[in-house]
Amino acid sequence: MSEYRVHRFDIKMTKDEGNLERFLNSLEGDVVSIVPNVTIKAFWVHVVNFVYVVERLPEGARVS
Repeated sequence: MSEYRVHRFDIKMTKDEGNLERFLNSLEGDVVSIVPNVTIKAFWVHVVNFVYVVERLPEGARVS
């Protein structure tokens, strides 16, 4: 049976690309999904303020 871990990563899309890349490369398992939280600001401007990253852990890894 596979085990999964869900991470919340706060992000500003205009300047956190490098931080997201480092975070994804530091994960132990496989990235299953990245789910953005999209909000609407004034004048219908869409903004992503955080993402959920779903990670499938390798066999034998412990969930903390």
